[in-house]
Amino acid sequence: MLADQQILRIPGPTPIPPSVQRAMAQPMIGHRGQSTSDLLARIRPKLKRVFGTEQEVIILTGSGTAGLETAVVNAVAPGEEVLVIVTGAFGDRFVKICKAYQIPTHVLQVEWGKALDPELVKVFLQEHPGITAVFSTYCETSTGVLNPIQQLAAAIKEVSEALVIVDGVSCVGGVETKMDGWGIDILVTGSQKAFMLPAGLSFVAASERAWRKIEANPQPRFYLDLKSHRNNLEKNTTPFTPALSILFGLEQALELMEEEGLEEVYSRHTLMMKMTRAAFAAHGIPLLTAEADASPTVTAVKPADFDAEAFRKVMKAEFGISMAGGQQQLTGQIFRIGHMGYCSAADVLQIVSAIEIGLMKIGKMIELGKGTGAAQQVYLDERVGQQ
Repeated sequence: MLADQQILRIPGPTPIPPSVQRAMAQPMIGHRGQSTSDLLARIRPKLKRVFGTEQEVIILTGSGTAGLETAVVNAVAPGEEVLVIVTGAFGDRFVKICKAYQIPTHVLQVEWGKALDPELVKVFLQEHPGITAVFSTYCETSTGVLNPIQQLAAAIKEVSEALVIVDGVSCVGGVETKMDGWGIDILVTGSQKAFMLPAGLSFVAASERAWRKIEANPQPRFYLDLKSHRNNLEKNTTPFTPALSILFGLEQALELMEEEGLEEVYSRHTLMMKMTRAAFAAHGIPLLTAEADASPTVTAVKPADFDAEAFRKVMKAEFGISMAGGQQQLTGQIFRIGHMGYCSAADVLQIVSAIEIGLMKIGKMIELGKGTGAAQQVYLDERVGQQ
C-alpha cells in the first residue's frame, strides 16, 4: 500500500474531482465584491436544476446538519407538533434537533434496513391531526435505504396540510430529485456527498407554501434565518461570510454534472449500486436492504459469518480503502460502501476485486473473481446498446 494513497469508499465525504480541487485552489477574492456576486449568479440556476425546483436554493456555510437544523427552526413555530419518520441514525438526528428546540415530537419508527410505508404515515397523520410538519430522510445513510419520497409527499397531502420536509444529504445530486413536481416543501442537502466537494456547505430550498410559513414563524433565529439568506441571494450576495473556496469548487462540480447530464449521473449511480449488490450476491453475502429499498449512493452489507469490523480493518491495512461501519444499533453488525459523486463503474470493479482478497485475508473462503465477474456482467448487461 502506498502511504499517500487513500481510497475513500465511505458515504461521505467522497472523493473530489481534480478539476474541482483546482477550482478550489484559486486565489481568494473579496466576498462582497462583484466577482463573488457573479459567481453566485452563475451557480443559482444550476443548483435549481439539481433540486428540480424553480425556488431559490439557499447556500449556507455549515455542514448538512446545519441545513437540517435550519429546516426545523424556520418551518416550525413554538408549540407546534411535528412527526419524524425514523428509518435510521439520520432520521433520529431530526428527532434530536426537534427536541433541542422543545418541539412536541411524534416519532414513527421503521425497522432499520427497510423503507418507510407511506400508507402507515397517512394513518398516523389521521390519528394526530395537529401535526404541522413531517420530517423524513430521502436516503438514510446509516442503512443504505432510499425512501419513497415522491409517494410519501403525495400520501401526506391526501390527509394533511403538514409541510413535507426532507433530508436529502446523501443522495441529492446522485438520484432523481423533483422537489416541485413531487410536492416537497423543504429539501436539504450537503456539499460532501454527491456534490463531490469537501464538507462545509449545506443547501436548503423551500416551496411557496413553506415560505409563507417561514415568513409568519415567530421562532427566533439569526444565522440560520432563511428569510435573510433569500433576501441576500436574490441580490447575488450572502448575509454572512461565505466559504468562497468551496463555492469555487461548487461551480465546477455543477459544471461537471451538467456536462455529463443529470439523467446520466443518475443512471451511473444506479449502475454502481447494481454492480455492488451483484458482487455480494454472487458470494452469498447478505445485504441489509432489499432490492426495492436500496439506495444508488450507498450499500450496506450485513455479514452472517465474518466480523464486519475486522474486515474493514483488513481493507484499510491492505489497500488503504476506507469503508464505513454501522451506527448506533448497527455498530459492529454492518459495513457500508459509498458509491456516489466522483465514482464510476471502474471504481466499483476495483473495490469489488479488492474486497474478494480482503475476504480471503480474514478467513472467508470464496471463489476469487466470482463477485468481480458478477459486477462485470451487470455492467455489460446495463450498457448494451448504449454505446
